[in-house]
Amino acid sequence: MSPPDTPRHTLRTVAPVLALCWLAVFFDGMDVNIYGAVLPHMLEDGGLGLGKATAGTIGSWTTFGMLVGALTAGNITDWVGRRPVLVASVSLFSAGSAVCASAANPALFGAGRFLAGLGLGGLMPLCLAIVMEFAPPRRLALTTGLLMTSYHVGGMAATGLGLTLAPAAGWRWVFWAGVIPAVIAVPLLLRLMPESPGVLLAQGRRDRADATADRYGLPRVTRVAAPAAGAKGRLDAVRALFAPESRFATPLLWLASFCGLLLVYGVSTWLPQMMLASGYGMTSSVSFLLVINAGGIVGMLIAGRTADRYGAVRVSAVWFVLTAAGALLLQAHLSLAATYAVVAVTGIWLFSAQVMVYAATSTVYPESARATGLGWVTGVGRSGAVLGPWLVGALADGGHDSWGFTVFALAGLGGAIAIALVPLARRAARGAGHDPAPPATGPVRGPVTEADGQT
Repeated sequence: MSPPDTPRHTLRTVAPVLALCWLAVFFDGMDVNIYGAVLPHMLEDGGLGLGKATAGTIGSWTTFGMLVGALTAGNITDWVGRRPVLVASVSLFSAGSAVCASAANPALFGAGRFLAGLGLGGLMPLCLAIVMEFAPPRRLALTTGLLMTSYHVGGMAATGLGLTLAPAAGWRWVFWAGVIPAVIAVPLLLRLMPESPGVLLAQGRRDRADATADRYGLPRVTRVAAPAAGAKGRLDAVRALFAPESRFATPLLWLASFCGLLLVYGVSTWLPQMMLASGYGMTSSVSFLLVINAGGIVGMLIAGRTADRYGAVRVSAVWFVLTAAGALLLQAHLSLAATYAVVAVTGIWLFSAQVMVYAATSTVYPESARATGLGWVTGVGRSGAVLGPWLVGALADGGHDSWGFTVFALAGLGGAIAIALVPLARRAARGAGHDPAPPATGPVRGPVTEADGQT
């Protein structure tokens, strides 16, 4: 329990932590979307020698690096501390952007994207875990949505660079802009980002853990809520994902994340080129990436508030279905104004459908396994992020660019089915005599509603 003079646990008290994570994810979104924003220019650069099939493969190298980064970071962050891993993640994707900017051939460029992917993969689940730990329990979905608006603001910044800097100075300068995070974000994170109270307690630093909790208005963490230290603690956290009460829900969360990330990274990589192939102009095609990210910002705010009321599972399932409908509409060649409208509305649903999968994850696992659970949900889901850019690139190379929209629609339906089954999996565990994980009582607590399959 916190001392009586501790500030009340509200969004205001944890705003500094949210702001730092927002900045880190902003640069994440910028780096992820840079490739799609400049890809049409890179395909026209004869000196680089990049073809559509190779471009899709490189997009998959990026997301394969994310898969490795997510799985690795999710398992070591509670051990070495979240702040050091967060700083390392930002440094890695900044270094990868520098390699891409100076690459003389597609192979070296792909190596830079893989390096960037290692950092990007670790950053997202880490920032989500930090926000979930510090956020007020009843505002978890809203806080998660606020955090993820930064990804789309970063995507809009990347698109702005693709529209202005790439035509004027060349695509390489857009990637040089990707080095900025190492200059701005790293010093701020080192100076201002607090360490997780749970991690501090697991490391035996009780005084520091209590001081951090008191400073941000959090309940003081207990040994039960703290992640176990050492290699055994990491292994136990992974095993907890398949404990009787969550063994059915875990693969469903993984499948939903697979479908969601296939959509996110397939669209981020190929939307401008797909629209260009559909007959729209270069400026309009790149602008669609700006519009869909603007829709994503609105969607995060809507989804967060809606999920706090109706449950993250319900919101994610409905959002996935609406995304599938939007993808099918984009397959038809509409007027320019109608296409902009459809892209914007699809952006509202697409990105927040995946984020609500993360919010739903927080209700499935106990606090001691939550960072690992998020890491594996995002990490395994990265296989969808690997498949999406490669598959759409292969289709485009065969002259079937429009088939990518069908792939996106099928992914939306698959995500809706998977996430909608999570409450049934929880009830099945209860019916088999395995009580679902009890509601969280520490600082990582998430929203607990009947919509998410808990009482």
